[in-house]
Amino acid sequence: MEIDNQLDTLSMMNSDLGENAEQFLSFFLAGEEYGVDILRVQEIKCWDSATEIPNSPDYLKGVINLRGIIVPVVDLRLRFGLKEIDYTETTVVIVLRVENADKERTIGFIVDAVSDVYSIESDLLQAPPEMGDAIDLDFVRGLTAINDNMVVLLDIDHLVDTEESVGNQSLH
Repeated sequence: MEIDNQLDTLSMMNSDLGENAEQFLSFFLAGEEYGVDILRVQEIKCWDSATEIPNSPDYLKGVINLRGIIVPVVDLRLRFGLKEIDYTETTVVIVLRVENADKERTIGFIVDAVSDVYSIESDLLQAPPEMGDAIDLDFVRGLTAINDNMVVLLDIDHLVDTEESVGNQSLH
């Protein structure tokens, strides 16, 4: 199946939404499952390459040209401090619409593999645990258990809002 059609197929599989349910696209990083609001997903594309930006953080792999729009690409493994791996045929870029203050940006996030689309009732969403000041969890929207697996749901706006500047450009 073409990766461009994968999002449409996954969305159709979970089209029955309850009144208080939201849909999340899930993906894997280092064997753990994460999710983002599916309404923010613009595209899923196979990893190819990116044009590197000098003096940028390790997690910023560069920029890609997406139909005339220059899109910064962040490796979420590196952003989360996970071990860097070689990209494989399952490595994809999830292109998301990110909102900060009065700005809307398009940013690509490299992940190990796309998993599924889940419809999650709001009462099944649990707040992240208190970890003190040592760990910043502002970008974790919540956690939920699906089929005995824990899924970490990300608040992509807060994740990007905490990014460092990239040269004269900023990811927020």
